[in-house]
Amino acid sequence: MHRVKALPPYLMERYRGWKDTTFVENRDWFQKLAVEGQHPRAMAIACCDSRVTVTSVFGQRTGEIFVHRNIANLVPPYTPDGEHHGTAAAVEYAVKALEVEHILVLGHSNCGGVRGCIDMCSGAAPELEKKESFVGRWLDVLRVGYDRVRDIEDPALQQTALEKEGIQVSLENLLSYPFVREAVDAGRLTLHGLWAELADGEIETFDGSVRRFVKS
Repeated sequence: MHRVKALPPYLMERYRGWKDTTFVENRDWFQKLAVEGQHPRAMAIACCDSRVTVTSVFGQRTGEIFVHRNIANLVPPYTPDGEHHGTAAAVEYAVKALEVEHILVLGHSNCGGVRGCIDMCSGAAPELEKKESFVGRWLDVLRVGYDRVRDIEDPALQQTALEKEGIQVSLENLLSYPFVREAVDAGRLTLHGLWAELADGEIETFDGSVRRFVKS
């Protein structure tokens, strides 16, 4: 463990600034969370891209959204094989233990993970095809979405189209989890797809009845 170092100074400075301001101003709220636990009404599955700030977008305080982040905000299909499944575990905990009322799949513009999937599937990134590539094997989840947009010739349009297809793929995969489908069918849980444009802060929501995104 000698390779594990102390936090860099700039992070410690940011922490102390947060502790002296935000924490102090909201001390009662943090103490309430510590004593009573978390009771979020919604789960958000978002990209781990540092430009995406889920709680800020929806004006939520700490403890109000159960957030799970991964590359390209993907949900893999239900695969009860006894292996490690971080996203599936987070979904199970949110639905069964926290009993959230909503699951939001939040994608965004200029997603590097989606770009990687396009490069991999088009043959431009052979390193992602290797078995030992964790990123590549994760992006396999999105291959079905790529197949739907592979004929779009404009690179920018194809990128945006696959970002939105990825959200739909994740929503479809969520419904393959028996406990998710049961909660949805019983009216205890609703699923939502959203795509955010980073440049202007606009959000489009997925309308399942017509299978397209509409501006909010």
